[in-house]
Amino acid sequence: MKDRPSRPICRHATEIILESISDGVFTVDHNWRITSFNRAAEQITGIPRQEAIGKHCWAVFRSNMCESDCALRRTMKLGKPFIDTSTHIVNSEKRLIPVVVSTSLLKDEDGTIIGGVETFRDMSVVEELRKELDARYQIGDMVSRSPLMHKIFGILPQVADSDSTILIQGETGTGKELLARAIHDLSPRCDKPFIPVNCGALPDTLLESELFGYKAGAFTNATKDKPGYFELARGGTIFLDEIGDISPAFQVRLLRVLQDGIFQPLGATKSVKADVRVIAATNKELMDMVHAGTFRQDLFYRINVIRLELPPLRDRKEDIPLLAKRFIDRLNRLRKKDVSGISQEAIARLMLHNYPGNIRELENIIEYAFVICSKGEITPECLPDSIKEAPKSGSNTATVPDLKSIEAQMIMDALRRNNYNRLATARELGIHKSTLFRKIKALGIKLPRTDGRFRPKEPGRGAEV
Repeated sequence: MKDRPSRPICRHATEIILESISDGVFTVDHNWRITSFNRAAEQITGIPRQEAIGKHCWAVFRSNMCESDCALRRTMKLGKPFIDTSTHIVNSEKRLIPVVVSTSLLKDEDGTIIGGVETFRDMSVVEELRKELDARYQIGDMVSRSPLMHKIFGILPQVADSDSTILIQGETGTGKELLARAIHDLSPRCDKPFIPVNCGALPDTLLESELFGYKAGAFTNATKDKPGYFELARGGTIFLDEIGDISPAFQVRLLRVLQDGIFQPLGATKSVKADVRVIAATNKELMDMVHAGTFRQDLFYRINVIRLELPPLRDRKEDIPLLAKRFIDRLNRLRKKDVSGISQEAIARLMLHNYPGNIRELENIIEYAFVICSKGEITPECLPDSIKEAPKSGSNTATVPDLKSIEAQMIMDALRRNNYNRLATARELGIHKSTLFRKIKALGIKLPRTDGRFRPKEPGRGAEV
């Protein structure tokens, strides 16, 4: 039987197809008025077709793209399509809907441009899944993919639920105050104040009055009572940062608060009960200071009930892409800019740096890049000279293996964390599974014969996947 020659799809059949697909589709004329609006567009926006047709497209979609960087406007201006541009629209219930849009010119049978066409896909489910994945790496304002940090994240709810004194140790810039805030926010005291105090920034006399307060007449110019931080934090948490910098004399006063749960404001005749949880932090090794006689042993054991060690950024470099994205998102909101992200080349340069200033240094680097590259993508040219310069290794070509080895190490670390489950690893790295397979092959990464989904074969059964 001979094949019949194919015939062009009639206009009626085209309309049936457009009504059947799950992507929203609409067209506009040269005046930006909507001329067609398919069923999926109605469902995603919540706006009936008869209301949408004839209106300007921006009045219907109210997208964050409409005012500044409309993909359809660029298509009409440049005469070329744009694929998979991410944005948000506002539906009829005034709810933000994440969408991915693609645009192209709309032509008639003679090839004359009569307007533009845009398809858009509702990404709400994908966005929710992304948030669920992100939640695995976040507690409070802290984000991490590092196994070292995940050990801390894992015990934080139990630590927060207790009322024990906590000592947080870590280098400057590792996020000790963020960790203290996360503990407070997870604790039963979360509805009460969280008050941070930098003990190293104040001399003893001022520190005592700030922490414990004073009564009117306690000293010259003390004309009225002033509550201290322990009083202001009543029912909540007080965070004593840089506790290793306080003098031995003041250590005795602080010991009484921790030991007896009371303090005495300057000039007062009665003691006050201290209803606060104390979280202390230092970048010093307190046990060495105890041995040297500069820190009281009894005070050390009072604050060292629960000890949390924050690793430096150089020991958790897999967090650099996650942290860089967090800083970019925050600076976009604060500076009202539109930096779309950071290139892989720039990330590779960041991964080569050792970060003596830890997370705070990385944040400063990203802020510098915002000044140099105020829109588009952060590239190596946007980074400070100390970061963007390739390591000296005799030739320019020597840096390429370095970057590849960094990427290979990141992938291997992620594979180990996920028991070599390729799908789970791809999800953690934020890439498609096929992309992960290509990278594994290109980088020559050796893997076990089975991944984390494999189960040993039982008698009478096949292997489970």
